[in-house]
Amino acid sequence: MTNIDERWAALRFGAWSNLDMVAQCLAAGADPDARVPGGGRPLHLAVERGSAAVVTELASRVQEIDSEEHGRTALWTAVHDGRSDLALILAQAGADPWRPMMAGWSPGRLCLAGPDPALFGTPPPGVELSAEETATVEEARRLRAAIGDPESEGLSLACVAGIDAAEAVRRLGATDDPETPVDDYLDDDVDERAMLTVGVTDVPGGCVVTQPWAFGASMPLVGRLLSAGTVCYAMYANPKSGNQGAAYRDGVVEGWDLSPGLEHVEEGDPAPVILRTYLYRGSALGTCCAYAGLRLPDARAITGPADRWVRLPERDWWATR
Repeated sequence: MTNIDERWAALRFGAWSNLDMVAQCLAAGADPDARVPGGGRPLHLAVERGSAAVVTELASRVQEIDSEEHGRTALWTAVHDGRSDLALILAQAGADPWRPMMAGWSPGRLCLAGPDPALFGTPPPGVELSAEETATVEEARRLRAAIGDPESEGLSLACVAGIDAAEAVRRLGATDDPETPVDDYLDDDVDERAMLTVGVTDVPGGCVVTQPWAFGASMPLVGRLLSAGTVCYAMYANPKSGNQGAAYRDGVVEGWDLSPGLEHVEEGDPAPVILRTYLYRGSALGTCCAYAGLRLPDARAITGPADRWVRLPERDWWATR
C-alpha cells in the first residue's frame, strides 16, 4: 500500500489550484507518488480539484502516472469530468488513454462517447463503441437538447418508467384537481393543499410527476408507490442546498441523497451505469429522465403545463419502508 506523506497535509481542498503551495510541499520533500493525509494521491486530487499548472507540475514528477485510485487513473477522471485540457496534459506526459479499467471504459474509450472523440487520435482496433452504446450516446445528445436547461429551483419531480399518467394517479391514490391555482401556488407560501397537489404528464417511455413549488413530488412514499414493478428517479431542486435525488426500484429506496448530474461512479459499477453517468454529467434533469429511460420530446413535462393536476390523499408520504 502506498505510504502517506504528512508533508502534503498543508494542502486543503482549494489549495490544489495553488502552484506555489504545491511547489513548497515538493521542495520540502513531499513524495508526489505518496498518499495525502485523508486519502488520495496528489495527481488525482489535482485533477479533481486543481489547476492545469499544478497538474502539469505533478505529472512531470510522478513515477507512476497511470497509478489507479478506486479503479481509475487521473487521466480517466479528467475525461469523465470533462477536463479535456487536463487530459491532454496527462496524455502528453505519458498517461495511457487506452489502458483498460472501469468495466471496459478506458479513458480513450470513454472519450469516444463524449464531445471530443478525437482527443487521443485514432483508437486501436477493438475499442470502438458498440451499436447499442452509440445509440445511447445519440439519445443522450437528443434528450439534453430537447429539455435544455430550464429554471428548476424549487421544483420536484419523479420520472417513472413503463407506466402512464393514469396508472401513476391510481398508484398514488390521487384524485383530479382541475381547479389547481398554479400561479397562486408559485407566488404564495405553500399550504397543505398545495403540498398535496402534483402534476402528471405522459411522455414516451413512462410519465413524469411534478410539483413546481415544493418537494411534494420527491417525497419517499411517492417514489415507492410509483416504482412498483419498475424504476423511478425523483429529485428536489432545493433552493438552499442544491439538487437532491433518490432512486427507487420495485417499491424500495435504491439510492438516497444523490446528486443528479454530479455523481461519481464507483469501482465495480456496470458499464451502462458508467456511460449514463458520463453522458448526463452536468444535467440533473437529464439524469432523472435517463435513469427511467424516458424520452421526452421537449421540456413541457417538467416545466408545464401538466396533463393533469391531482391531489394526493393525506397519509405519511415520508415513509421510507
